[in-house]
Amino acid sequence: MDLGQLSALAAVVDEGSFEAAAAALHVTPSAVSQRIKALEQSAGQVLVRRTKPTTVTAPGQVYLRLARQVDGLIREATTATTAAEPGPVTVPIAVNADSMATWVLPALATLPAGICFDLHRDDQSRTADLLRAGTVMGAITSVVEPVQGCRSTRLGVTRYRPMATPAFVERWFAGGVTVDALARAPMVVFDRTDDLQDRYLRRRSRRRLHPPRHHVPASADFAEAVALGLGWAVLPREQSSGRDLVEIDPGQHVDVVLHWQQWTLQTPALEAVAAAIREAAADHLL
Repeated sequence: MDLGQLSALAAVVDEGSFEAAAAALHVTPSAVSQRIKALEQSAGQVLVRRTKPTTVTAPGQVYLRLARQVDGLIREATTATTAAEPGPVTVPIAVNADSMATWVLPALATLPAGICFDLHRDDQSRTADLLRAGTVMGAITSVVEPVQGCRSTRLGVTRYRPMATPAFVERWFAGGVTVDALARAPMVVFDRTDDLQDRYLRRRSRRRLHPPRHHVPASADFAEAVALGLGWAVLPREQSSGRDLVEIDPGQHVDVVLHWQQWTLQTPALEAVAAAIREAAADHLL
């Protein structure tokens, strides 16, 4: 398999267009187009969607992952066989917002110089999709089943408790945390894919409730919105401690089991990242 064709595939996805990929590879757009066509002919399938930005098809995801793995092997081999000071190695990782805001960044800060990070934030139920698409080399995910070509390791449990300010509880739950009160009290959700608050509501009510919602798609600002009294939300311990917040329903919680998935292909940089993630998870997760 031609390495230039695989490099062209990765470039058109990373850069978003054939023209930008050509500039990154220092070749003409025609050369990039010819390499992609040759790769598709070899595969016998369409691998690239000619959209803006450029994306890959399902078969293209497999070849994109292969392209990134080959690139990683080449970088490691070059580092191991040259006397020059090794250049930085970039490790793309998919992380859920709460883990990134609490324990992941301190874990990555312990790694030696020379490892750079390309962090992709998404809901823990969707980060495995980025691994499947070949966008990242590793992912913190709630998906236990290993993505093809990857291995999965259980990290632990993030426990979320329904929290609010004392004034909010006094206003909206003066008569107790009843189904009617939960249906009226405003709540804060991260984005349209965040179902943690709804999981708690379904457990308490056994039916779908539709209370007023504030969407706050930034983890630190999300917790701040709860502390300001905009609504209640389920929060992990790290985000609720140190704030004037109380549990609205003591004893109730939502647990999310997290796993670390990564390529089965091992490189020193990826293994160092995985070790740091596992060690930090052991300290912070249940």
